[in-house]
This record gives sequence, structure tokens and C-alpha cells, in this order.
Amino acid sequence: MLTENSELTQSIRAKFAHVDHCPFQGPRIFFENAGGALTLNAVVETSALFAAIPDNQGRDNPASHALVATIKQAKADMRVFFNAQGGQFFVGESGTELTFRLIRTAVMNTPNGTVIGSSVEHPASRSAAQHWAGMSGKEYISVPHDDVTGQVTPAAYAALMTPQVRVATILHTSPVTGIANDVVGISAAIRAVAPDAFIFVDGIQHASHGRIDIASYDIDGYVISPYKLFSRHGYGIAWASDRLSALSIETLKDGPAGNWEMGTRDTGSYATFSDVVRYFEWLGQQVSDATDPRTQIEAAGAAIHDHEKLLTDAMLFGTGNLAGLADLPDVTILGGTDNPDREGLVCFALKSVPAAEIVEKLNAQGIRTHLRKADHYSGNILKPLGLDAAVRVSLCHYNTLDEVRALLTAIKDIAE
Repeated sequence: MLTENSELTQSIRAKFAHVDHCPFQGPRIFFENAGGALTLNAVVETSALFAAIPDNQGRDNPASHALVATIKQAKADMRVFFNAQGGQFFVGESGTELTFRLIRTAVMNTPNGTVIGSSVEHPASRSAAQHWAGMSGKEYISVPHDDVTGQVTPAAYAALMTPQVRVATILHTSPVTGIANDVVGISAAIRAVAPDAFIFVDGIQHASHGRIDIASYDIDGYVISPYKLFSRHGYGIAWASDRLSALSIETLKDGPAGNWEMGTRDTGSYATFSDVVRYFEWLGQQVSDATDPRTQIEAAGAAIHDHEKLLTDAMLFGTGNLAGLADLPDVTILGGTDNPDREGLVCFALKSVPAAEIVEKLNAQGIRTHLRKADHYSGNILKPLGLDAAVRVSLCHYNTLDEVRALLTAIKDIAE
């Protein structure tokens, strides 16, 4: 467990840029991590280093050889971090772009049948699945999520499964509610009825909270956005199973078979993800006696989960003499107040104060949160609850109880 104001907490915060200060606003508390987490200082330095190198990969010179070695090392680091024994990793424009690409490949290369996904999904996977289902003449099946818990269950998938399902999509964690879904259980429910279906998982929101384990999921595709995992904007990371890569993928004619990479890669994007993996290994060393990199990463993930639960519990139920968000009159807590699958995020609305006003007043006090509107990003979650907007407070393991106390104090004044 990371403790408040401990030496480890201060060491963690020292590794991130702008941990308590915005270059445009000044001092601030960052509770907008679901929109993009803080960036490791190492990532900033690595980005600058590789941005200045003029050489390309694949040439016979020392710089080019170094770039190729950097990419090779990063792919090995990804394999350990995601715990993937087979398949391949590659980078693309963004998590959304890679999501569309993997889903398009699966849908357009499978026989007539159906595509299944859930109503809780982010529009990246849902839009891609619905669009390419239509383009291929496949029916799209929508599995309803539970409005109370903000989750979709294996049983809900099983109820609508048929042997004709060719492609299935799963959301690992919702960026609106912060509630994780049972990927292992949902995947098993799909395979029980349609064993050859291609299964894709959106891991974008889940990644920063640790504990990715592709080997246990029995899936074919997994995508993250590294700017939400302590790296930087400008790239996404995808993992594709060997059987997905064996389909007819978009690649250069007469080029290497099964190659997903298009054109010259940004070596800096690969290198900055290695920085992220080194950070997880370091954190694992601080919270355990583990010496193996994968075990260190798992220990870091467990510590992250425990600390974030401490913070979200304080946010919901209060700390010291400060009341929690769940104690406010006429409050709606998305996903419920006591959901064990919550991951570092509390989204709420008050009947007495518009969400936009709460976000604005918090920002004026240097507390950065985010307004979720009932639009194409969040309407699938908010509209069934009768909400036109909600306040999203999203945190990571570098946030502290002092910051939660500041939020609760400010909310108390706003609510009154």
C-alpha cells in the first residue's frame, strides 16, 4: 500500500511532469487522468532524444542499427507488460485508429454471420463494429449493460450469443463510470457458443490501473492509448493474435507476410513505452521483493489498485470529518457507491448544481476534473440514467489523500 506523504509517494510524484502545477494555470490538482494521465519525466526526455535523430530504420549505419534495436527491445517489453505469449505488437496513429483497423480486419475477412458488442462500450469499438458490420452485410447484436452497475456481464453476452457470431468486442473498463468488466468471463461466454469468433478488447481506460494479462483472456486483439498510461500523445499500441494476423491484412504488396506496420515507424513512440515498463518494474521493486520483471509489474499493479481504492473510497465515503460524495443530497454516483470493480474514477451528478458549474468552480480553485455530456461519447451511459451531464473525477496512483480532501472541501462549499 502506498501511504500518504511517504517517501515512496514523494518518489513516485517526482517521476512525473507537472504533478501539481500546470504551465498555463499554475498550482493545480490533476483529477483528469482518464482524459490523459500525467507524463513520466523519462518519457519527455526520450521523446526529445528521438525527435532529433534524422536516421531511418533499415539502413546500414550505427544510428539505424540503434533505432532497430530500440524497437526490438520495446516490443519485448510490451510482451512482458501485457503478458502475451504469442501474437505481435505494433504502434499506430492512436488507440481509436488501431481499434478500427483490427475490427475492420476481423469483420471483413470472416464469413457471413453476426458481430456482437455491448451498449457500455466507448464509441471507438462500437462505431467500428457497427460500421464494418454494415459494410460486410453482417447483423450487429447489441448486448445491454446494467445501468445501475455500469457493467455488462458474461450472462448478458451469453443470452444473445449464437454460433453465427464472427467478431465480438469487449470494453475492459468504462471511461465514463470507471467500472471494469469481466473480460475473462465474457470471452469464455463467447467461446462457449462461437469458439472461432475473433474477440477484440478495448483496454484504453484500464491500462493505467495495471494488471493487464492477455494470456488469460483468450482473445485476438487488445488496444491501448499510451498517453493514458504515463507516456505521450501521438501513438497507440495494438496486440494482434497470430490467427488475426494470418487474415488478409492491409500491407505492402510483396512485403513481409503478416506485417501490420505501415511505413517508417516512430522509434520514439516505442522507446517511450519502454520507459513506462521500466517505471512499472521500479515501482514493483519498491512494493515487493520480486526480481522477475513480470512479477514486478504484477506487484506494481496490485499496489496501484490498492492505493486507488483507498482514494476512491475516501472520495465516496469521506475521510476524517469530511463527508464523501455519496453523502451529498440528491447525488447520483455512476456505477453505484459500493462497486468492487471501480478503477480510480468517480463520476457523479447533483440535482441541485449543474455538472458544468461544478467543473467550472472546481477548475477556478485549481482542481482539474472533466464534464461528461450525454453526447456520442457518453450518452449511452448518461441518458438511461436521466442525466444530461456528470462530473468525472479520475485519478491515478500518484494522487494523494490530501488532494482528495481538497476536492471534498471544495465540493462541500459548491453544494451548499
